Amino acid sequence: MRIRRPKVDDGRHIWRLVRESGVLDVNSSYCYLLQCRDYADTAAVAEDGRGLAGFVTGYRPPMREDVWFVWQIGVAQRARGQGLAKRLLHDVLLRHPDVSRIEATIEPSNRASRALFSSLANDLGAPMRESSGFSADHFPGDHAPEPSIHIGPFVHPDAGRPNMGLSLYTLSEVNA
Repeated sequence: MRIRRPKVDDGRHIWRLVRESGVLDVNSSYCYLLQCRDYADTAAVAEDGRGLAGFVTGYRPPMREDVWFVWQIGVAQRARGQGLAKRLLHDVLLRHPDVSRIEATIEPSNRASRALFSSLANDLGAPMRESSGFSADHFPGDHAPEPSIHIGPFVHPDAGRPNMGLSLYTLSEVNA
């Protein structure tokens, strides 16, 4: 498994993985192209011998530069259950020593994502809390609410927690 920053060409593959997941919100293909081009530094993709195996996208909100907002994370069916989602999150964190907080919105029914972020908070030795985020009324049509989760503050792994989940993989895999 190779983890790296995304390239524009990855956008269509991310869009396809999201669509095929059947559970993730499908954004426009253009949105994924922009995320791969303009936010590659706050995103990661994983490839195996069969192509795209997983991805994470996110951004640094203006005026809150210590925060990484995780926009979306997905893992292909064939790669699930191997800790890949958390490896992708750690990959991006290792590139940003000034990040001390993570935010995301997660539907209440999405147990897998809630467990993932809870496990990440544990790796970081950081508290995790929830706030209102977006209510169902904020969305058009029939959409569940998406409460916000907040992890942090935490000490970056390069500044006192050098083993932050790195037992999951080697640095050569991360930096490949």
